[in-house]
Formats: sequence, structure tokens, C-alpha cells
Amino acid sequence: MKDNSCVISGHPNMALCDMVDPYTIKAKPVKSSKAELPFICLFTEEAYQKLATETLEELDWCLDQLETLQTRNSVSEMASNKFKRMLNRELIHLSEMSRSGNQVSEFISSTFLDKQHEVEIPSQAQKEEKKKKPMSHIVGVKKLVHSSNLADSSIARFGVKIEQEEPLANELDKINKWDFNAFKAAEYSGNRPLTVVMYTIFQERELLKTFKIPPDTLITYLMTLEDHYHNDVAFHNNIHAADVAQSTHVLLSTPALEAVFTDLEILTAIFASAIHDVDHPGVSNQFLINTNSELALMYNDSSVLENHHLAVGFKLLQEENCDIFQNLSKKQRQSLRKMVIDIVS
Repeated sequence: MKDNSCVISGHPNMALCDMVDPYTIKAKPVKSSKAELPFICLFTEEAYQKLATETLEELDWCLDQLETLQTRNSVSEMASNKFKRMLNRELIHLSEMSRSGNQVSEFISSTFLDKQHEVEIPSQAQKEEKKKKPMSHIVGVKKLVHSSNLADSSIARFGVKIEQEEPLANELDKINKWDFNAFKAAEYSGNRPLTVVMYTIFQERELLKTFKIPPDTLITYLMTLEDHYHNDVAFHNNIHAADVAQSTHVLLSTPALEAVFTDLEILTAIFASAIHDVDHPGVSNQFLINTNSELALMYNDSSVLENHHLAVGFKLLQEENCDIFQNLSKKQRQSLRKMVIDIVS
């Protein structure tokens, strides 16, 4: 054969050009001891020239594009910016999940990214409407509406109205025992474990009678307090508070301590147990300090969370029909407050 030829794939669809129909070519296979060579495709001189011209034109176009391409950043800078944009999306998603997620996002952004303006993390202040607040305002205290006109006859057996009382009653029968299950109490009470536990303890110890606490006021305060625990915080939540309050009650009931504390000291210890983690954001003191949080600023980096729990717990007593200590003497209130601060701090 004198015509130019090229070797192409044995599959007809893999032909290099469509100028020659591979099915019309009668090519004889070349015998080999190892394998058979693919069949031969024949091209004319004109076809070769046309293919070469088109290839050169495409290469010229590619070179023109490369010459006109301009970049202001190096490859490493572009890769870094790409990573930051990806991280930005993840942090925005994290910040929208919860309050602690927003704080974690801001911390990662400020700590590990050298140019924070490149990462647009929405802060908590940007999410909420900015308002000027006096420095006496305690962060975390919310205005909640609970019935303040509960008659003694309208108060539920365990302080909250539930459809089925028996499962909860069976669990609260263990209020004086160590095998009490706070998780079951939360389930049976419609996620009101702190309210039902505290109400039961106060009745068990006759604290309402001793300190002349109106039942409706106690219920209103307990529900308001419980609403200031965050359900999206895994550990320091209302179930944990109920568990600690019940454990304190059992501990104070042991024979060795039965006659050690006064009624006021018992009231103080149980109250401190109930408020000891209220409005906990789910992060540590050191995290709040390192991120220059509003709480750390307010409490001067000193026992930030402990001071905040105390402030919120006492501040809620000032809400409508929430002052459960209204009938204590001035001396008793001062003594109780001092002891609660010592316990929680």
C-alpha cells in the first residue's frame, strides 16, 4: 500500500475522523504470536492537511487565552481564599443552629482566619435588632407570661397540667430516693421536670407553709425559671437542674444531716440547686473570656457563668407574681441571698 495510513482503535466508534467509514474498509489483521493489531484506517493527503490545520488553529486559540489570562493572586492565595469561602458557608450554618454555635463560629473566625472581613459570620447582635440597653440590664432575662391569678383550687396536682398523671406520680413517689429518674420526669411532665420536682419537694418539706409561700407564686416562678434553661444545651438544662435539686433534697434527708440545718438553710440549698445553671449558654467560662463575650464583659472575667446564674435567678424574683420570698423578713432574705451566692459561686 502506498497510501498513508494510521492506526486507530479496533472499535468503530473510536475512529479519529468521520471522513472514512470504518465499516467499508477491508483490512487484513496482522498475524502476531502475542496479539492481533487493530485494523488500518486510510486517510487521503487532503484529509491530513485539513486535520492538521484545524489542530493548529485550536492550539493558537488556547495560547491566546493563556496569554490574556491575568491573575492578581498566587495559586496558594486563591486556594486559601477558596478554603475560606467553604469554611464561611459551614460556619454560617453552624451559627444559625444555636446560640453556642454562633459563639463557636465567631471564635473560629477570629482565631484561625487572618482576615476576618473575608468571612462573613453573622454575629448575635446582627441577628437581633440593636437596642441601647442600660448596663443594669441582665442578659438572658426574658419577659414571659404565666398565669399570675392561679387559685389554689386550679393548681394542678404536681404544679403543671398533664393528660396522664399516673406515670408522673409513680416517678415522683421516688422523690426521696436516689433511683429517681429525672429523664422520665421530663417525659411524663411535658418537659417540666424542674417545676414538678421543686413543687413536690416544697410540699414534701412543707416549705410553703413554713415560709408562707403562695402556691400560685411558686408555680409562676418555677415555670419562669425553667423557661430560662435552654433545651438546645446538651447538659446544663432543666433536666440537669431538676436532677441536682432532687439529689440535694435526698442528701439533706440523710440521718446524719437530718437535724443539722435549719429550715431557712434547707430552703436556701434547694433554691440554689434549682437556679445554679439557669441561662447556661453551653460553653465554658474560659471560652466566654477568650471570645470577649458580653457576659465576660459584664462580670469582669470573674466566675462569669456562676455570677450570671445568680443574677438571673434573683432577677426573676422581681417578675410579676414571682417573689416566692415575699413573706421572709429582711434579715432572712439577706441571709438567704448570701448563702445562695456562696453555694453557687
